[in-house]
Amino acid sequence: MSKRLRFFFALWPDPPLTERIADAAAGVALTGDARIVPRENYHATLAFVGEVAPSEMGVLQRIGAARRARACIIDFNRLEYWRESRVVVAAASDIPPALVELWSGLLRDLLVAGLIEPPRTPLRPHVTLARKVVQAPVLKAMSPVSWNAQSFSLVRSETSGARSVYTVVDTWPLLYGTAHQ
Repeated sequence: MSKRLRFFFALWPDPPLTERIADAAAGVALTGDARIVPRENYHATLAFVGEVAPSEMGVLQRIGAARRARACIIDFNRLEYWRESRVVVAAASDIPPALVELWSGLLRDLLVAGLIEPPRTPLRPHVTLARKVVQAPVLKAMSPVSWNAQSFSLVRSETSGARSVYTVVDTWPLLYGTAHQ
């Protein structure tokens, strides 16, 4: 039996954006076993696929390559504590229509391919800054971080070690659009 691999589609930040996100994370005071997400793992998940057979990676790449959506700007403008997930995130108050278009198209294609179950929650654009947060931290106001999303990626997730390792497998450009579409 071949080993199954974990995948997700995501927006992946460039180095300057990663630094701005790290600045937002630096202002989060954590207690106990809570831990800051390493900056090399920052991303905004579009569609979590989960475990698939290695032979299905080609299907995921075809889904990504076929997806046409406009570029957009997402303003991550507030810190939130999500009790159920035990995470602190940088969240976006507004969701650009182009991001909804990309998200819903990916979900539709993944559902048709039989690779995911229908999602239980709507799109909530966010970047996870800290995990294993059992007590709600006092969160300060966040200086907005504008993410000019020009591409999206298929990412492999390996969680067998002490921390998650994400590897970008493939990246596709988004179509040029107006700034806040």
